[in-house]
Amino acid sequence: MRTSEVLRSSVFSALVALATLGAVGQAMAFDDKVFDDKTGVKPQSSPWAVFQFGFSAYKSGHKDQAVEAYKYAAENGQIGATWKLARMYAEGDGVTRDDYAAFKFFSEIVDQDVEPGSPEESYVSDALVALGDYLRKGIPGTPVEENDVAAQEYYMRAAANYRNPNAQFEIGQMFLKGEGGVKASVKQAGRWLQLAAEKGHAGAQATLGNLLFQSGKVVRGLAMMTAALQRAPAADQPWIRSMQEEAFAAAGEADRRTAISLADDILTKGNNGDQ
Repeated sequence: MRTSEVLRSSVFSALVALATLGAVGQAMAFDDKVFDDKTGVKPQSSPWAVFQFGFSAYKSGHKDQAVEAYKYAAENGQIGATWKLARMYAEGDGVTRDDYAAFKFFSEIVDQDVEPGSPEESYVSDALVALGDYLRKGIPGTPVEENDVAAQEYYMRAAANYRNPNAQFEIGQMFLKGEGGVKASVKQAGRWLQLAAEKGHAGAQATLGNLLFQSGKVVRGLAMMTAALQRAPAADQPWIRSMQEEAFAAAGEADRRTAISLADDILTKGNNGDQ
């Protein structure tokens, strides 16, 4: 699992929680107005009220009711509900995992006319990255085939229009490897990785550190990788640790000591050590 997958799961769970703050407590008061245990969502219910009920049902463990509520809200224009359905199907959360269903829900979101700065831009930004992830590998047994050029286009939309750090990281990786129809360029890769690193993306910080190390800036590069390893989510720690340990083994003892001290400084002051 990449940093992007971990961050999206945690960041957007918080986003939905914030979006419905104060509403969850109200939801239980109008459950009987929008949802019936036998017939489901009541006709003519407010899509926003049903979305709130879906969130409440999800948090209380009634994910079957949440799915039904989210589907109603999504069909009636609630982008947040469409995003939640996409995530549930992508992760097999309360439903049987179905990447193609998730892909279609994410596609519905990015087709919406949402301007940068809109309260709903985070849903679109995340959906663009999710579509890029799917297109990078394809979805076996479905019409979604591997297409790294299309993946790059989705990432670029999220990176440039919405300043999404996960997308910026992926674009940086593509420039490093010359993938997605772009010409390999360390300079361009560094630009995108720097943008992601400034937003706290541990994978970008580690990759930047490795680039610095390889370019001869041993102490600064090793310090950045060491600090990034401490900041990284558990799923990303193995590949960052492998990269950091390889560099650590190649560095001299004096550089190691200085780098460890600088890494502590980076973690304490919250900077990236690249100034």
